[in-house]
Amino acid sequence: MRRRTFIKAAGASGVSALLAGCTGSGTDSTTTEQSGGSTNTTTQGTTTGGNKPTLTVGTYGSFVDAPSTSPGPWLKEEFEAEFDATLEWQTPDSGVNHYIERSLRNVESGADLYVGLDSQMLVRIDTKLDSELFTSTSDLSRRDDVNEELEFDPKERAIPYDTGYISLVYNESYGDGGFTAPETFDGLLDSEYSGALLAQNPTSSATGQAFLLHTIDAKGEDGYLDYWAELKENDVRVLGNWEDSYTAYSNEEAPIVVSYSTDQVYAAESGEDMAKHQIRFLNDQGYANPEGMAAFADAANPELASEFMDFMLRPEVQAEIATRNVAFPATTTAELPDDFAKYAHEPPEAVTFSYDRLKDNLSDWTDAWAQEFASK
Repeated sequence: MRRRTFIKAAGASGVSALLAGCTGSGTDSTTTEQSGGSTNTTTQGTTTGGNKPTLTVGTYGSFVDAPSTSPGPWLKEEFEAEFDATLEWQTPDSGVNHYIERSLRNVESGADLYVGLDSQMLVRIDTKLDSELFTSTSDLSRRDDVNEELEFDPKERAIPYDTGYISLVYNESYGDGGFTAPETFDGLLDSEYSGALLAQNPTSSATGQAFLLHTIDAKGEDGYLDYWAELKENDVRVLGNWEDSYTAYSNEEAPIVVSYSTDQVYAAESGEDMAKHQIRFLNDQGYANPEGMAAFADAANPELASEFMDFMLRPEVQAEIATRNVAFPATTTAELPDDFAKYAHEPPEAVTFSYDRLKDNLSDWTDAWAQEFASK
């Protein structure tokens, strides 16, 4: 997920990240909806201007809300320049949950595809819905270009378009200088790192959930709660989401934060002190969290949705998405700019849980964590 806009704005008082919500209720209609005190209007329909079809794409707010850096505006301009179609973005406040709720009410999705899915979201969708929200993408012409290690949907509905790796980011100049983060999960428990770590709540944060899953991989299902108990004894600070924790980190409230291994990309672009943006992969591993896209089963323009997904997988488009979204491409064909490749760090080993394992265990793991730590 795009984080540049937030980092640039983060200051002593912190930042509240607000996503503008746009929703639609059907074909050839305009819906105006109050969301967070603002009025948002989006036009739905299979055509605009008489004959030109409209592709309606749901996504998260930061994918589109910074025109100079987010991928969304660039993708819209490039797609419309080549295809005889109009691309309309939807950014509902609740993300994919918006479309889950519509399906539960037997209301059409109002969009053709969604950009920004991960395996945890698919688990939530399949747990809540009896019918399929998305359809297969197995017939895409560029599907074979995707790195098979990033595939996360055994039903082939969601296809990856980028990936991030969860890591520690630390401030080498913290205190008297010369600070360094531990190299292992066990190292985080040393007394010298008491109060040093800022993490996120895994029940409300994607980065927090990924870090929790990495601790489960490292310590096992029978040992991760004991590990977190030891982290708590060492004064780990768990905040609600990534924005909260990164604001605290930027304000030097602690020298280590759970974040992304592409953190130095933005720091270099902004001319920031690189000593404050050092990367550490615990146990020489990073938790991979690929993002995917999928076409809605009730899409008004399914063929156009497929064309857009193939467009997203082109080498030059993959490189542009990765650069603007500060992530890694999902395909093996993209070539990244030298400056980006220099500061975007890939772990020696990627760790992730399969969809099947998450489907059978995720809610139990997060519920057990919340019972032990969320309210204490």
